[in-house]
Amino acid sequence: MPSLFSHAISSVAIGKIMGRIEGLRLYLLGIFCAVIPDLDVLAFKFGIPYGSLFGHRGISHSFFFAFVLAALLVLIFYRNSKIKLLVFLFLFLCTASHGILDAMTSGGKGIAFFAPFDSERHFLPWRKIKVSPIGIEAFFSEWGWQVMKSEFKWIWLPSLLIISVFGLGQKFVKNSQRP
Repeated sequence: MPSLFSHAISSVAIGKIMGRIEGLRLYLLGIFCAVIPDLDVLAFKFGIPYGSLFGHRGISHSFFFAFVLAALLVLIFYRNSKIKLLVFLFLFLCTASHGILDAMTSGGKGIAFFAPFDSERHFLPWRKIKVSPIGIEAFFSEWGWQVMKSEFKWIWLPSLLIISVFGLGQKFVKNSQRP
């Protein structure tokens, strides 16, 4: 898995690509959606096996989970909003991006994208991101350093480029619309 930091920055990039995503609350919800699937690591503490539907990279990394979480957050925070469909799409993409990024890593057992309907685990063909260690102590090791370098190259640089380009583009459009 990429680190929580990399999942978070990817949600900001998604928001910039979508264009009409604005406001700190919405970006914080996007970040929440992008990192929450990894709460499934708590399954290890309860003796739930890795390969279980409720294990790490199981249902919480699925498109079904992304759909349910996005719908729930829209109902709670944006029920009466005129852009609730856009907000739903943003939150869905932020949540789904977690599993997609994890499926690009060099390790683990794959992602149950289609759980609960299909428990098969999948990776994407392109797997350049080094898998992150689980746990804070392991993260501050040589392995953690290698992961951070990999994430910087494959997640942070592209995300920062997207944020910059789309952010400048949005400012240009806003300024050109002023009388």
